[in-house]
Amino acid sequence: MGAKIKRGIEAVGEYVIGLIEELGRLVKMLVQTVIWAFRPPYRLRIIFQQLESVGVGSLPIVLLTGVFAGLVLAYQSDHAFRLFNAETLVGATVAVSLLRELGPVFTGLMVAGRTGSSMTTELGTMRVTEQIDAMAVMAVNPIQYLVMPRVVATIVMVPVLNMLFNFVGITAAYGLSVEYMQTDPGIFIYHITRFVTVQDFLYSTIKAGVFGLIIGIVGCYKGFYASGGAKGVGEATTSSVVMSSILILLSDYWMTTMMWSL
Repeated sequence: MGAKIKRGIEAVGEYVIGLIEELGRLVKMLVQTVIWAFRPPYRLRIIFQQLESVGVGSLPIVLLTGVFAGLVLAYQSDHAFRLFNAETLVGATVAVSLLRELGPVFTGLMVAGRTGSSMTTELGTMRVTEQIDAMAVMAVNPIQYLVMPRVVATIVMVPVLNMLFNFVGITAAYGLSVEYMQTDPGIFIYHITRFVTVQDFLYSTIKAGVFGLIIGIVGCYKGFYASGGAKGVGEATTSSVVMSSILILLSDYWMTTMMWSL
């Protein structure tokens, strides 16, 4: 019994130590990425390539998700508000819900699944095939060349995708409410302008930027330190998406409580 307890304590200790070591490497990579973002050479060509990959590559799935999120939210809101003869508030409800929560979170999750996993797979393949080691031998800093452009691209493009998500979601909700549910279009728009504030747009953009940072740094970190061949790359990719998604949800709760309690 004593030996089993000892092995259990050792296993917990090893897990905690490994978690602390991983957190330390992640923070170290984040600090190095920030430093290299402001040091020449700036690798503008690579940054623009990553901007295109993150933005254009994720655009279809983000827009599709935005359309159906707006449709479902409008339908359910209309159904609930009709019980209280308050269906005129559907537009404001959809707009506020998308801007404050659903837009940034759904956009972040979609980009994490599509782009974050791609970053992990690409860097993980380079790691297991020793391309990153060869780059370091040639005096090219891997953090500056591989990680920094990807992190910058996600920080810039996720807020842009978030705004597009919100736009198509509200537009889809408008079309469903006006054409199918016979809501007055003027009242729909009036309540949006009444309840949606500049603060909502600002906080939505800040959230999306933080989610972009999480997606970029976690995706690159998992790929950069992948090991174990093809199986290890696959495990790193899965871990990247899971970790990014969890951090997005945790940070969303924290930012929500901070922002709207001011």
